Amino acid sequence: MHAALGVLALVVTVAVVAVAAQRVGASPPLALLVVGVLASFVPGLPTVTLDPQVVLVGLLPPLLYAAAIRTSLVDFRANRDAIVLLSVGLVAVTAVLVGLVAWWVVPGVSLAAALALGAVVAPPDAVAATAVARRIGMPRRIVSILEGESLVNDATALVALNTAVAALAGSVGPGQVLGDFLIAAVGGVVVGLAAATVLAAVRKHIDEPVLDTTLSFVAPFVAFLPAEQIGASGVLAVVVTGLVLGHKSPVLQSGRSRLAERTNWATVQFLLENVVFLLIGLQLRSILAELPSDDGLASILGSCLAVLTATIVVRIGYVMSATAVYHWGTPGMRARAWGWPSAAVVSWAGMRGVVTLAAAFVLPSGTPQRALLVLAAFVVVAGTLLLQGLTLPWLVRRLRLPVPDAAEDALQEAWLVSQAVRAGLQRLDEVRTPDDPDDVIESLRQRAERRANLMWERLGRSQADVEPPGVAYRRLRLQMIEAERSTVVAARDSASADDEVLRRAMAAIDTEESLLDRIDDAEARLDRELTAPVSPEDDCLHLRAAPRVIRPRTPGECEDCVREGTRWVHLRTCLTCGQVGCCDSSPRRHASAHFHGSDHPVMRSAEPGEAWRWCYVDERLG
Repeated sequence: MHAALGVLALVVTVAVVAVAAQRVGASPPLALLVVGVLASFVPGLPTVTLDPQVVLVGLLPPLLYAAAIRTSLVDFRANRDAIVLLSVGLVAVTAVLVGLVAWWVVPGVSLAAALALGAVVAPPDAVAATAVARRIGMPRRIVSILEGESLVNDATALVALNTAVAALAGSVGPGQVLGDFLIAAVGGVVVGLAAATVLAAVRKHIDEPVLDTTLSFVAPFVAFLPAEQIGASGVLAVVVTGLVLGHKSPVLQSGRSRLAERTNWATVQFLLENVVFLLIGLQLRSILAELPSDDGLASILGSCLAVLTATIVVRIGYVMSATAVYHWGTPGMRARAWGWPSAAVVSWAGMRGVVTLAAAFVLPSGTPQRALLVLAAFVVVAGTLLLQGLTLPWLVRRLRLPVPDAAEDALQEAWLVSQAVRAGLQRLDEVRTPDDPDDVIESLRQRAERRANLMWERLGRSQADVEPPGVAYRRLRLQMIEAERSTVVAARDSASADDEVLRRAMAAIDTEESLLDRIDDAEARLDRELTAPVSPEDDCLHLRAAPRVIRPRTPGECEDCVREGTRWVHLRTCLTCGQVGCCDSSPRRHASAHFHGSDHPVMRSAEPGEAWRWCYVDERLG
């Protein structure tokens, strides 16, 4: 009963603190760490001991898998140079240099134990860095690099830690270190690919979302446990399995299974990520209790702060040095080099987390100055989370790095959905038969075109100025669904229908509500014009020949709508004659009608702050 209450208290605390932190714009990991530290000194609360095996075997594989399945394999490959430099090179350099600093400042510690501490504090935490990165809107390439680094660096650090622990018990030669690393790396990749192959073969035959999610929950352990059994890196095996299965999910899983997996893993990841940061804070009292009473407070603080400083400085020096090498290297290296502002952000995004503290508890009980080494690891975790986590948003704003633009994303999404709808309509024409009802074909066409138009409705004027048809449809349909649900609930309360029938009716209504498309404004930035980020003009002769701008014949209004007395949603300007027409979300679609009547191929958005163009002939964005 007490254990159940403890779990309940952890979950409730995590939920309350995380939600409160998000409401005030703070980082949930930082808030939970602080709450955990404060709670560890509350009289009467039981001491919480963090079992390293629970973290490294029970929590780390699912956390890594959850991150890996939503990491783009394409982006991972594109940034593999940077990811390898950080996750392998930087971890190795940090383990050695921080280990030497610890050997120098911690009295009575052996070189092997100091190097073990260096390996413990080497890997930054995936959760802390990316949580801050996504909250403040870092450039996507930096986020991809940090995510890729955090997926792989734990494997390198744990291999280095195992080597250092082995050195505590005897001599370890350079050959053994290299051999252990190769076995861990190659074996982890092989086991990960094998696990992904087996799981993919099984997943092809599963269509039920519950069974598919169950398979997804066991997947990280299917990869981790065999790899660890043969001496390979279980962490790397989990990462490879997650990357491959996530990349292949569109062809392996049904839409229902992907939605269920995404929702279930989001819940699991939220709980595990935040619980571990709360547990980190709760460790402080037990760590302090293990310190020798004869060690002076100044000496203890000095040693811990020296390790923290070395951890931060080594990352900054390594990232800046690597950036300089690429800037001054071969033409190919210069083409792939980061900008100095990006390098500054990456060098400062080195927050440590649960793996560091769990790995510290792996140190053998007979290790000289073990309690002080564990405390130093805790200071590194808390110090980097508080110092770097709190100042990283300020640094990003100060350096004025380009952040993801909501309007550019909306424009690219609209183009992509339009291409997908076009492919779907072409397939419809190929597979339809003379026996297919015309009204069904027309309904399918209208639904497909409405999906494409919904994406374009995010652009242009704000919904406060004009309510697009998609928004009106959703608003009215939600009112209808509310009435439908009330009717079903009333039938349930009056026992006028069987319970199974009522559940199926309610499920149908819930499914309909979940399928309603939500259309949010794209928040176009009016300090510059929104241009197309995709589909180069070289692919379309009409875009290459069309001018960038032309004087509109009727600025600010659709001349055909004015003549006919109809309304418009968004406006488009023909780049051949300057006629202003309304978009395809408007009732009369005068811009498209003008193209079909005149064969003028290219139009430009006439909405404020937008400069993107569209070729009707090739259906290209430019």
